[in-house]
Amino acid sequence: MIRRWFYLFPALAVLVAAAHSPAWACGNCGCNSCGGCDGSAACDDCGGDCGRADCGTVTKTVYRPEYTTEMRTVERCGYKTEQREKQVTVYKRVPIEEEKTCNYTVMVPETHTKTVTFNVCRPVWETQTREFTVCVPYTEQVEQKYTVCVPYTEEVEQTYTVRVPRYEEVEQTYTVCMPYTEEVEQKYTVCVPRYEEVEQTYTVCVPYTEEVEATRHVTRCVPETVTKTVRVCSGHWETQMEEVECGACGGCDDCSCGACGGCGTRTVCRRVWVPEETTKEVECTVYKQVTEEEPYTYTVCKTREKERARTVKVCKWEQEERTRTIKVCKMRQEERTRTVKVCRWEEEEQTRTVPVCRMREEERTRTLNVCKYRNETRSREFQVCRMAIEQQEKEIQYTVCRPEERSKTFTVTRYECQPEEKTVTVNVCVPYTYTQEVPVRVCRMVAQEIEVPACGHGCGGWGNCGT
Repeated sequence: MIRRWFYLFPALAVLVAAAHSPAWACGNCGCNSCGGCDGSAACDDCGGDCGRADCGTVTKTVYRPEYTTEMRTVERCGYKTEQREKQVTVYKRVPIEEEKTCNYTVMVPETHTKTVTFNVCRPVWETQTREFTVCVPYTEQVEQKYTVCVPYTEEVEQTYTVRVPRYEEVEQTYTVCMPYTEEVEQKYTVCVPRYEEVEQTYTVCVPYTEEVEATRHVTRCVPETVTKTVRVCSGHWETQMEEVECGACGGCDDCSCGACGGCGTRTVCRRVWVPEETTKEVECTVYKQVTEEEPYTYTVCKTREKERARTVKVCKWEQEERTRTIKVCKMRQEERTRTVKVCRWEEEEQTRTVPVCRMREEERTRTLNVCKYRNETRSREFQVCRMAIEQQEKEIQYTVCRPEERSKTFTVTRYECQPEEKTVTVNVCVPYTYTQEVPVRVCRMVAQEIEVPACGHGCGGWGNCGT
């Protein structure tokens, strides 16, 4: 908002300067294209004829904005870190060692020896001879006669019958089925729905809640009062008589004989703190963890079946006979006449020569290799293995585990939580206020005097003047 007023200051300055201008402004002098005056009285104040080039100058005050930088003091908020102490309760876990004895059973192995009799199968090899018959193949040449059918061609004259077509025009009567429409009454059956309200029974599962009792394990910290012996540092103040030199007053020359009692020593009373260390018993509270069974009740959502009744609409279909008139397409026979070409076939005999393939038998001879077999007796030796059973004895060792009761002692460590007051140092961010000089850009309106030609005020405008 302030910046908008700064922009209006130059316009206001121009208006003020125009209000303080001389009485011979352009409104008092009427010039016609600077060719002369209109004969008014104010034309003499324009400095002569409006057509002259030397119209004169006028001093005006104009305000222009000027920006300067100033240093201003502003308040700022800063933060500094301070260390503060606070008391906190710390629970310290103190280990407590206990000795426990545990009985356990150990299986001690014992080694025994016994003699065992067992059977051993030993292989015995024997050589045997066996005869066998072998079928040995051999080849023998045999002369064989066979018959072959040899083809040959022979021309034969053949007579055959050919059917030749002959066309004749014949007038023919034929029957045509012509369709026509006839209205017929027809009975048909329609299924019409009939709605009835029927009472129906259905089963609904209705939820209900039931409270169930159960037991859960709850661990609590139970306070227990324990007496401890602590050492307390205390003491008391005592007044002791001590002789000091008189020079402590600043010298014998400075002391009067009444104050120091003469030059030498004097007796001074002094309070001295005498420390004492005592032992006292202090009761402290120790928290132990105790697990207990606690009964509790929880809610279970169950459902039970309940029969309900409702009325439903049941659709039943009933058959009704209805009558309707339909158009039926029927056919009637009509006789018509037409001229058609009829093809008649006539048989003619013709002759042709046809080559015929015929077969004649010929006997031929060929030599064949025929494979034949003869039996031969051969012999071979082979070894036969049979198993002989022998009894042997050996001593074996076996281990038997004997139970033995033993016991061992071990150390168990349990922890107790003890509260302890502790002073800790924390950093706190504290706000504070401080002053700071900052540069600020300020806009001020500065007055300035300028000279303006008077011709522009006496005539109709500078654009109409020749100079």
